[in-house]
Amino acid sequence: MSLFEAIILGIIQGLTEFLPVSSSGHLELGKAILGDTSIPQESMMFTVVVHFATALATMVVYRAEVMRIIAGLFQFSYNDQCRFSVKIIISMIPAAIVGVMFADEMEALFDRQILLVGLMLWVTGLLLIVADRAQNTNKDVSFKHSIIIGLSQAIAILPGISRSGATISTSVLLGVDRTKAASFSFLMVVPLILGKIAKDLLDGGMNISNDQSSILVAGFVAAFVTGLFACQWMIKLVRNAQLKYFSYYCFVVGTLAIGYQLL
Repeated sequence: MSLFEAIILGIIQGLTEFLPVSSSGHLELGKAILGDTSIPQESMMFTVVVHFATALATMVVYRAEVMRIIAGLFQFSYNDQCRFSVKIIISMIPAAIVGVMFADEMEALFDRQILLVGLMLWVTGLLLIVADRAQNTNKDVSFKHSIIIGLSQAIAILPGISRSGATISTSVLLGVDRTKAASFSFLMVVPLILGKIAKDLLDGGMNISNDQSSILVAGFVAAFVTGLFACQWMIKLVRNAQLKYFSYYCFVVGTLAIGYQLL
């Protein structure tokens, strides 16, 4: 992978992590189009690093809320911040189990599985259409909701299933306020990404050569900068119930991906 390709893929990750069109799916499509020949382990490492960049972008955009949560936790009482943190932890459990138990299988999914990406983009598109028709409410995320949303996040590990699209759509269908749904969706992935980075560091899976470091840094910076803008844009789109337009995009790209693989 060249520096130029790393920057392009980083931009793709930054834009598509927050838009409901599957960042992992677009990364796999981008790698295929650019002719990336890295082995699955290296490909997965790049994917994790650029996801880390967008996780940091999320923390910057939601910095005021993150600081309130941290300050609330240090009060050592069962307050609103503590309850929100518990809900985040509950939502992480399904994806964490999948990540630990099926690590090798997950790695294989990030090896240019273009047909799978195309099919799952169609699933994402259908989910967005259904969610866009749901009526908005003022409900907050409950503990029961956090479990169901966590299950949708675990399923969204499949490349082509949009994580933000799946979790926000699930939240909206459960009756959660759209703005609160977006906030919960973006914040719930941060601990998972940080945990994945920590696990890889402890397991020695982040041994990076000098040649790889420049590639990873370029992808990281590109994903972080574009992620800052995409996150704020997506919050406005969810609030205004405009998810259906992304469903049309998913149908088109999914069809092109299926055609690309079959033909």
